[in-house]
Amino acid sequence: MANNIEYSSKIILAWGEAIGGNKQIRDWLTENGYPELGIFVFALHHKKDAREWLMDNGYPHLMALINGAEGNQNARLWLRKYGYDIMEKMALAADNNEEAVVWLLQQGYKDMAIIAQKIRVVKNEIERRNNDMHSISPE
Repeated sequence: MANNIEYSSKIILAWGEAIGGNKQIRDWLTENGYPELGIFVFALHHKKDAREWLMDNGYPHLMALINGAEGNQNARLWLRKYGYDIMEKMALAADNNEEAVVWLLQQGYKDMAIIAQKIRVVKNEIERRNNDMHSISPE
């Protein structure tokens, strides 16, 4: 079982804070050797150039995590195929799958479960806003 997320626990914690909306930490990550984690936050918010940057700069697994969290089964299969098993579970957990959260916790990946839940909050909020926009009917 591969993890493929090779960051210290402090950087994982910072990434979670950035996903949760801390712009200062997001910018610090981007400017201090972890641009992929800072840019991930923009990609999560559907910024096209950030999504392209992740793909063009060797981080397709981070883009697959986002796509998988958004319900894209092919992205989750891609993660599994290329050995990103933990990220596959993170994508499922971020896509509201409670069993995946429990699995991450039981396997000792508490930090990844936290990241997945932070992604879930952002993704669900974006989805709620999009659904609200589309459900407004003209009077």
